Amino acid sequence: MADPARARRLAVRIRQIVSATIEMQIKDPRLGMVTITDARVTSDLREATVFYTVYGDAQQIEDSARALASATGVLRSTVGKQTGIKFVPTLAFVADIVPDTARELEEALARVREADAELARAREGAEYAGEPDPYRKPADDAEDEDADDGDDVDVATDEPADAAAGRTDGYADGRPSAAAERNAS
Repeated sequence: MADPARARRLAVRIRQIVSATIEMQIKDPRLGMVTITDARVTSDLREATVFYTVYGDAQQIEDSARALASATGVLRSTVGKQTGIKFVPTLAFVADIVPDTARELEEALARVREADAELARAREGAEYAGEPDPYRKPADDAEDEDADDGDDVDVATDEPADAAAGRTDGYADGRPSAAAERNAS
C-alpha cells in the first residue's frame, strides 16, 4: 500500500501526461475534442482510471473511446517514461458523466425558475385569506381610553381590568406576565 498522498500526486501527474500526449502525439483521426477531466490511481499504484469528456454527438464519443482504447499502450509507455516509477499503472479510460449531470441540473433549475415565475404571476392580484397581519400586537392606549365608559372590563379579553393590570409586556391576553409571576411568589 502506497501513501494516499503519493497516489493523488501520481494521479495528477498521469492526468497531465495523458492530456499533453493526446494533444501533441496521438494523431488518430477518430479522436475528437477530448478533455481529460480526472485521473484516479488505486492505493497499490497498479491501476489508473482516466476520466474524459468528448465534445460532440454520440458517434464522436464512440469513435473517441475506440481511439483512446487503441492508444492505451502508447499512453502507458509515455506515462512510464515521464514518471520514472518502477511499475507503470494500467490505464483504463472512462467517459465522465459529470457534464451530463451538470446539464440535467441546469435544465431542472430552469424548470424551477419557470415554475417560480408562473407562481409569481398568479400571486400578483391575490389577497390574504385572513387578516393581512395575523400576528398579535401590543394593546394600544387609545383602545383603553375608548373602553373607559364606566365598566371595568378589558375589551381584549372580556375579563375584569385588574386582571390585565399586572402586565408589563403590553399584551392584554389574560396570561400573567413573567414580572407578575415573580411578584406573586
